[in-house]
Amino acid sequence: MDDSCAASQPWTIHCDGSAVPNPGRMGLGAVLVAPDGARHVLSTMADVRGCNNEAEARALMLALRDAQALGARVLQIYSDSSLLVAQLGAGGAPPVLRLAALYEEVAALLATFAHASLHWIPRHRNGEADVLARAALGLAPKGPVKRVKNKKRR
Repeated sequence: MDDSCAASQPWTIHCDGSAVPNPGRMGLGAVLVAPDGARHVLSTMADVRGCNNEAEARALMLALRDAQALGARVLQIYSDSSLLVAQLGAGGAPPVLRLAALYEEVAALLATFAHASLHWIPRHRNGEADVLARAALGLAPKGPVKRVKNKKRR
């Protein structure tokens, strides 16, 4: 596969954020899977305090910055935050004024990629990212965790 073809293959991102208490300390987690199946996991505590919605947005920002550094150009992003997906999607959701600047920052990062699609998934399908976000805060997983897999295209 040449470099131009590799650059057009999508990376998959699963991201999640936690705030304990809510609002409080924020844990950020993400799993990035390259087109070749290579996995990159992120788990860190934010250097500021905030609510769960802010943690979700900051987790996506962390993942996007890592994806940039790794040379990703096309992204398929999955989050269990319906608010995050609504605010950044094409649905025209009314803005959440308190978080508007943060969502604008995330949108600007998304615009730096050749293509990025953002999809809502149920919480139980985002378990590994949740575990990483909770681990950043020193918290145990909520239950059994399924590892994020790279979806092969045929």
